[in-house]
Amino acid sequence: MNGAPGDAPPEAHLLVVDDDERLRDLLRRYLVESGFRVTAAADAVEARARLQSMSFDLLIIDVMMPGENGLALTESLRQTSAVPILLLTAMAEASDRINGLERGADDYLTKPFEPRELVLRIRNILQRVTQNPVEITEELRLGVYRLDLKRGELFRGREPVHLTSAEAALLLALAKTPGEPISREALSQEAQCGDNLRTVDVQMTRLRRKIELDPKFPRYLQTVRGTGYVLKPD
Repeated sequence: MNGAPGDAPPEAHLLVVDDDERLRDLLRRYLVESGFRVTAAADAVEARARLQSMSFDLLIIDVMMPGENGLALTESLRQTSAVPILLLTAMAEASDRINGLERGADDYLTKPFEPRELVLRIRNILQRVTQNPVEITEELRLGVYRLDLKRGELFRGREPVHLTSAEAALLLALAKTPGEPISREALSQEAQCGDNLRTVDVQMTRLRRKIELDPKFPRYLQTVRGTGYVLKPD
């Protein structure tokens, strides 16, 4: 791994979780050269210890680890945290990617990969997280939920609802034009979900589970057959 593309925000602190010591060290060196702060962990136990003592802007987690694997760790962390997660794995099937996204990952990169691609994916995720709508100052009501468009946050009463960066980006993309259908292609581009349109469907399924009273019969996040999706607030 030689050569680092561009400069990264100095405040971006990454946690790399991988049981392969050689790859873990290579990733740490390369990402540091790319301008990131990097902390490493060899497994889920060590990762949890790091998370208790430090804050991170993004987690890079290997799927195949002894003990608690990356998928289980991701799903567990999603119960209490919205920190972005990028999964690394040797499993390249579409079903594996979808499984990772359903567990709460923001992105999924298969091994072997180009280090430059890893950095670009990290930058894209961090950009989604830090993007703040400039002109939006209102809020939308979705039953017992309140979507603060200025802050890009969802609340149930006064309690914040944990959304991944991809889920938040998709919801805000729909909220820009409530009541108007948006194509899956446009949503994929707006929310930076990648070229696989199935990713938009996965994120939508996860959003419905968090917002809808009955996700199978959505009231607010509706499907527009042949087009995409539409947000219908109260």
